Amino acid sequence: MEMSRTNLSSSELINSDLKKSEIHGPLELELFDKNHNVNVISSDKQIEKVVKALSSETRRQILNRIQSSNEGLDVSDIASILGMTEANISAQVKKLQEADLIYCEYCSGQHGVRKISKLKFEKLVLKF
Repeated sequence: MEMSRTNLSSSELINSDLKKSEIHGPLELELFDKNHNVNVISSDKQIEKVVKALSSETRRQILNRIQSSNEGLDVSDIASILGMTEANISAQVKKLQEADLIYCEYCSGQHGVRKISKLKFEKLVLKF
């Protein structure tokens, strides 16, 4: 491949490239609850947490299972459905909680307290 020469300085080239790809506004994440109320997140740190949480196939599977359940699911239910250990699912649920994508309620169960995971939002929109 032959490189062509230009009369532009390197700073002029960089500035030219920046003009082509200017960002029109900050990156935003919109999370809609069941009542269609929207929670807008523009904090880079929080957006990063959400994107990292969604980057795992296991965590996306957990979200899908919780979404298909009307009452939410506990760790042992999710582990059984996905064929994984409760310890692994518990760690994944914690990451989803930290990303603020789910919330957990506690209720009594056969062997102590059950931690029921439920979706916090119904719809997620990433805006550039």
